[in-house]
Amino acid sequence: MKQALTITKLQRMKKEGEPITMLTAYDYPSAKLAEEAGVDTILVGDSLGNVVLGYNTTIPVTLDDMIFHARSVARGAANTFRIVDMPFMTARISREDTLRGAARLMQEGHAHSVKIEGGEEVAEYVRACVDAGIPVIGHIGLTPQSVHQLGGYKIQGKLEAEAARLESDALALQQAGAYGVVLELVTGTIATRISRKLDIPTIGIGAGAGCDGQVLVYHDVIQYASPYIPKKFVKTYANVGGIIREALGSFVQEVKAGSFPSEEHTFGAAAQQPAALYGGESK
Repeated sequence: MKQALTITKLQRMKKEGEPITMLTAYDYPSAKLAEEAGVDTILVGDSLGNVVLGYNTTIPVTLDDMIFHARSVARGAANTFRIVDMPFMTARISREDTLRGAARLMQEGHAHSVKIEGGEEVAEYVRACVDAGIPVIGHIGLTPQSVHQLGGYKIQGKLEAEAARLESDALALQQAGAYGVVLELVTGTIATRISRKLDIPTIGIGAGAGCDGQVLVYHDVIQYASPYIPKKFVKTYANVGGIIREALGSFVQEVKAGSFPSEEHTFGAAAQQPAALYGGESK
């Protein structure tokens, strides 16, 4: 049986040059499929606000939302290392609020670790969690919770001043005890430079091949969206959305035409009780 990785193993993977795979998933079936596919880590991202809940940003996502989805992911991927995002402002107001929120994600959401967006400005909260025994992975570059402050979704690190700030943020997170850092929409050159300077793993999303690992969103990998919007930094491996749309369309057509349900889908008085109904054992 597969065993969940630990932060020690993740850091050893960096040292040995073994790439780390991470997938963002939000529910039981996607988590189960991700575990069966062999991903190293699953991130329950607050991007669920955009992908699953239909918001324009991640800002409306609450701690209760994260706990609800984290629990379902834990049931689907019990043997995979699971990271859960601390949503908007839960790691900013105070040390006590940060610890309280992180504790809920660990206890109620069954997380192995939490992710905190930000650099030097959140280092003290990262340290507080680590000192309390809560593993933390950082997140810098394009930080969606700060999208309004950043002026939109923009590539980070194009200017030398930005690059210097990103390096400083990454080093501050490492010094605070983070076991890794996510680099989002950072230029490949700067992401590689940061990855080489840090002793802890970097996980890139839109940050090039120089990171120690890569993360993509489940729905992006399989084009499970309507309409699907292509992204330069994403490679899609299947068009599941198209298959689903076609299948649902066929269902609608067959019901309208009267061809479903047919005799094979109908129970008669003399029919034997099936071994299972609704996916469970019959009583």
